[in-house]
Amino acid sequence: MIITGQTKLLGVIGYPIAHSLSPVMHNAAIAHLGLDYVYLPFSIQPTELKRAIDGFEAIGLQGFSVTIPHKQTVMPLLQSIAAIAQAVGAVNTIYRTEQGWEGTNTDVAGFISPLTQMQRNWQHTTAVVLGNGGAARAVVAGCAQLGCAQVRVVGRNPQKLQSFLASWVDSPLAVNLSVHPWQELPQLIPQADLLVNTTPIGMNPHPTASPLSDSDAAHLQPGTITYDLIYTPNPTQFLQQAQTQGAIAIDGLEMLVQQGAVALQQWLQQSVPVDVMRQALKQHLKLP
Repeated sequence: MIITGQTKLLGVIGYPIAHSLSPVMHNAAIAHLGLDYVYLPFSIQPTELKRAIDGFEAIGLQGFSVTIPHKQTVMPLLQSIAAIAQAVGAVNTIYRTEQGWEGTNTDVAGFISPLTQMQRNWQHTTAVVLGNGGAARAVVAGCAQLGCAQVRVVGRNPQKLQSFLASWVDSPLAVNLSVHPWQELPQLIPQADLLVNTTPIGMNPHPTASPLSDSDAAHLQPGTITYDLIYTPNPTQFLQQAQTQGAIAIDGLEMLVQQGAVALQQWLQQSVPVDVMRQALKQHLKLP
């Protein structure tokens, strides 16, 4: 592609940003559509965030993705925030409006996308969520949108767990939430219809690690949906344990693709080639 003075700019901000796969999938989709756009990674230190947002306004950036560590701190710098992003308490996608920058959260739509393809009555579903960080917030919001009967969040820090629980009290999303210490996992896992790992345990450079011990994994029921937000290695140790028990395994690649597709559709105001985005990532990651 040839970049000219007419080329419209999109991007992603984070710190660090070199690892981001967003440019791979977005630029593949843009090339496929034959549009005069380019999607660029911007390394923005936390102390430079406001200057960067002002600069984006000045150069006419069309929209941008937001990753760690800016998903919460960018919110006060925006003119408006979509209801789903307010409920999650984090923004991952920002686009232009006549009033200025608006922030939304496409992680929720990305998370539930592969689940909505399944023929399930989610109103009878108990979801168990491993971890209570930012990713867990999007997962809880997704479970609420699906209509899950119960969501049980498991963490290691009692204070953080209580803060997590308290933050959902006045949420516009109807979520039946409880929090549990990690020691309760052996009791919780047999009750889980959906088990989601939102922790970084199992990512490179520790690909043989898992949030579940082998004895924990032995409590998994056949047919339980196990979902790891990690997409490399593929499959993770967690998903290998799950498949050994006869559970259904979903990896994080589809969430990454789908949240990106929702964002790109918002910026371009047209449908986008999801298959092209998925294939570009698989090729980049050398996945089958």
